[in-house]
Order: sequence, then structure tokens, then C-alpha cells
Amino acid sequence: MRLIWIFGMVLLIACRENPIPRPYGYFRVDLPQQTYQQCDTILPFVFDYATSAVVKLKQDANEKNWIDIEYPYLNASVHCSYSVVKNNIEILTRDAAELVQKHAIKADEIREQFFSNPQAGVYGNYFDILGNTASVAQFYLTDSVRHFFRGSVYFNHVPNKDSIYPVAGFIRRDVIRLMESFQWK
Repeated sequence: MRLIWIFGMVLLIACRENPIPRPYGYFRVDLPQQTYQQCDTILPFVFDYATSAVVKLKQDANEKNWIDIEYPYLNASVHCSYSVVKNNIEILTRDAAELVQKHAIKADEIREQFFSNPQAGVYGNYFDILGNTASVAQFYLTDSVRHFFRGSVYFNHVPNKDSIYPVAGFIRRDVIRLMESFQWK
């Protein structure tokens, strides 16, 4: 009888599961449907942007034709700047690349993709920045002669690549659409 009791106790102790730490959970984000509208204002360019976003012109005299494409529901923005090219295209593209490289410290990977739309005279680069970085994507567009347009995607909180992954993918698709529809006036 004693042997059965000992065997039962050993069996009960051995069948207990070891505690496993659970991963952190994140709030579910219901992303809006990706539909687009055209931004055609006093700016020297035209592009498509998400209907869930708001385009705001910056009012500073030093930042003429600069805009922010804000996603209030997603707590994110695409900060865009515009410059007139004055025989300084190399400086502008180098500065854009340096701003991307500032995120290399925290980035897991930076993917660069060349962009070309010869019919519209729009050329540039798209940078997909992966990891816990302040910016998840950056790009620039130019005609190499008169116009230079640059954008950076930022979230208005501390980045965590796991929690912002679906939202970052959503905004990256919007940035690609912006680049594909972009035209100079």
C-alpha cells in the first residue's frame, strides 16, 4: 500500500507543467480600408494619399512647401520637405542618405530600393528601415534639375517593432502609393 501511495505522489509531482513566460500582448489595431485621394493644392507637386490621413501645410517661411501627412488614428506622421534644386542635387541626395543612416545604429536592416517613373520625370530612392528605429521608412523623389522632395515616417511614441508592425506595413504601402502617383506641376 505504501508503494502505491509513493508512486501516486511521484506521479502527481512529475505531471506538473513547468511555468513558461508568456510573450507581451499588444492592443489590436483595426486598420482602416486603404483608399486614396489626390492632394492637389498650391504645392508644386501632386500625389495620392490615404483618405484616413490629413495633409497639413507647414506655415514657417523657411519651410515653404513642407507638409505633414498625419494619421491621427494610428498616431503616426509622414514628415515631408521640399527643396528647389540649385546645382546641389548631390548635396540633397547625400543629406537624405545621411538622415537614413542615422537610424542604422538601432536598425536590424535597411533596404534600399530605386524608384523610377520616367513618364512623370520622377526618380528617387525608398528606404525600408527595419527594427526598433524612430523612422520605419524614408524616401526622396527628384527630377534632378528643379525639384527635390523627401519624406520620413515617424510614430508619435517610443518604437517597438513588434507592436507597430501591422501599422508600419500599412503606412509603408501608403508611401509606395504616394511615390507611384507623384507628379511635378
